[in-house]
Amino acid sequence: MKTPISRLRTVGIYEGISYLLLLGIGMPLKYMLGIPEVVKYVGWAHGVLFILYMVALLQVTLVHRWSVAKVAAGVIASLLPFGPFILDKKLLREEEVKPKGQKQVA
Repeated sequence: MKTPISRLRTVGIYEGISYLLLLGIGMPLKYMLGIPEVVKYVGWAHGVLFILYMVALLQVTLVHRWSVAKVAAGVIASLLPFGPFILDKKLLREEEVKPKGQKQVA
């Protein structure tokens, strides 16, 4: 997690996992079995990770001068259940293409 993009990718993966846990496990347990505690704790963790994701996205935007379209894609990715994983794949490709030691300006 040395670069802003690697931090965004890492937080994005955790945020995506927490969102899937919330939707796939927490919500069914709450509404089908009447166990709301899972939503309480997983939802809290997801909220913290979502805020960290937005902070990481802001840092990447400022450091790499991302366009409005890229920032919008990052925000939309955080709202879709598998969005962070799709964005991660694109960011990984972007990191691999970028020569080492050179800042990428989008």
